[in-house]
Amino acid sequence: MSEPRPNSHDEQIQQKSTETKTSSAESEEQKYAQTGPRHLLPVHGVNATANGGLSRNPSTSSNASRDSRIIFEYPQRSRASRPLEPPVTKTTLSELDVNKIIHNPKLRHDINFDPDLHFRPNVDGEKGRRKQEKANQFWNTLTEQLQLFVVDRDEFMNRFGQGEDWCLPQLLKSVKEIIQTLVPQRDRLYLDEGLNVELIMQQFSKGMADLEKLASWLSGVLKSHCAPMRDEWVDEMYNQLTNGNKTNDMEELVQGMRSLLSVLEAMKLDVANHQIRCLRPILIEDTVHFEQRFFLKKIRDGKMNPIPAQRWYLTESQYYSQDPASIQAFGEMGVFFEALCRMVLPSTDPYSHPDSHPDTFVFDEERMAKLRSDMLDAINLGICMRLYEELERKYRYYDSMPSVTAFPTHFLSTPFSNTSGFLSSRTEDDESAHSRPSSLVFSSAGSAHSSPRASLILSTANRPEDQQTKSKNLYNSLVALLQTSPSSSRSVSRWKAMKDSLALQIFRFTNAPAQDLLQFEAELDSHLSELSSPLFQEVEQYYHNHLLVELRKRVKDFKGLTGAALFSVATGGRLHGPNRAWDGPRENVSRERTSLENAIREAREEGGVEDMATRLAHMGLLHWRVWSHLVYAGDLDAVMAIPDMPMAI
Repeated sequence: MSEPRPNSHDEQIQQKSTETKTSSAESEEQKYAQTGPRHLLPVHGVNATANGGLSRNPSTSSNASRDSRIIFEYPQRSRASRPLEPPVTKTTLSELDVNKIIHNPKLRHDINFDPDLHFRPNVDGEKGRRKQEKANQFWNTLTEQLQLFVVDRDEFMNRFGQGEDWCLPQLLKSVKEIIQTLVPQRDRLYLDEGLNVELIMQQFSKGMADLEKLASWLSGVLKSHCAPMRDEWVDEMYNQLTNGNKTNDMEELVQGMRSLLSVLEAMKLDVANHQIRCLRPILIEDTVHFEQRFFLKKIRDGKMNPIPAQRWYLTESQYYSQDPASIQAFGEMGVFFEALCRMVLPSTDPYSHPDSHPDTFVFDEERMAKLRSDMLDAINLGICMRLYEELERKYRYYDSMPSVTAFPTHFLSTPFSNTSGFLSSRTEDDESAHSRPSSLVFSSAGSAHSSPRASLILSTANRPEDQQTKSKNLYNSLVALLQTSPSSSRSVSRWKAMKDSLALQIFRFTNAPAQDLLQFEAELDSHLSELSSPLFQEVEQYYHNHLLVELRKRVKDFKGLTGAALFSVATGGRLHGPNRAWDGPRENVSRERTSLENAIREAREEGGVEDMATRLAHMGLLHWRVWSHLVYAGDLDAVMAIPDMPMAI
């Protein structure tokens, strides 16, 4: 199925329901936590088209396609099981309804952090593969059934009669049900007349169905309710249906039906994404109130135990530094933010220290894991640079090259974020800086089973006279090298798999003799991602201190902001109401930013610790506003006695 792209400025939206059913919120959260929403994925996606088509054919028994012979080779295939469900139905699209959106607590939480959050078909991973296989099975079965109708009408009637136990009537029912959710109430009477499934199937069984007329009617209905950008897709669907009908081409006919279902799914996604954009300011401003009510109900119902979180906060208060800088920046949030800063350190991994990560972070687990992964990347890159400096000092004059001078290395005295940033925080402006050097030579980067030593070439590339520039170039090349590893790899595994390639690249920036490479590889391996390594612990402490300093700055600037302002400043996104279109790329709105927004954007473009501090401050402030009075600093018994309050949305 083709993946719908985001809607244009002209996308249409039906009147949004304002019903509120608090009982549905809990079930939505549980469903989301287990599998994630079927259609909610990041903005970038893969355009995946499947083979096969949709078609319908009159009662003629000639011009049967070659594939129709398959029916007679497997005569029991259609008879053995009940009709397959179409790949897209009203039920599968129900989570796109506005009521489901506003009662999905995980989605409402995530919308605070991702300005590009929107729905698209989930075709990724194992779940997407199974979904695609099921869809292909439906379309192939429909094609076989239509071919049987054309080739052997008696056999078809013997199997299905005039009943609805086959794919076409199931498909038409789904089409009608989906269209009913897209058109106003006043138009549904005409829908019942134009898409009378029972009548159409009676006409079809007698070879009298006018599919060209039906295709024309559907085309008019869709164009009157979809965004103009979908018109070309609707025309393609119409042409496929009419051409398949005229030529008795079952493949093209089925492809037209497939396009019809894809257009309907795209329209439903367009409406849902438009609703998200319109509702975002309200949802963000209501986040704290909504989540407090949601979690308070879970606590009252005995489905969430706040005691471990209270113990965690009490334990962390014993480690509070009472640093004047923290007191000034964090205020009453000092214990929490110092603890939060420690939580992203690799040495406090939740698998090793489960008590250090309370259940109150249930909606932020992925963000915390990403921050922890970014911190590990920063630490390991710092280790690489430390070992490079040692090797460089040791062999600086090894080859007696007159162009090499003994400049002191200032790289580690300058935060790494001032060079190129972390792997996860690159910007478009950094592309040239992060590109892999043409002189980089290795044979098996990323392989855990082979070493790039086989292609070792120690004829060094051009060395800049400035030693600090040379260090920055090495840092950038290491980042580029790491980006060649599979994105799905766990951070620890990725570093271990790339260690030999990293060692070789570091080696090439020094004058060290080739026979020292094996020893250097072993030394690098003994420190990368090794929590017990003294060097790892030293570099981790360096980054922890740096992150805490930057976090104080961000929290001090952010803590007075409203939810919407915090979202805008921390993410670079802009909020808008129902009558405003999305602002598009960040470059187009940079001139409208406040001085504070510009300062944050510049810090983020530096990457590294500054970016992590911004993300952590944003997440931490929202978390504190939800949980401080519920668990950490409030009286839970008093909160439990508060009667339910009506929802804001």
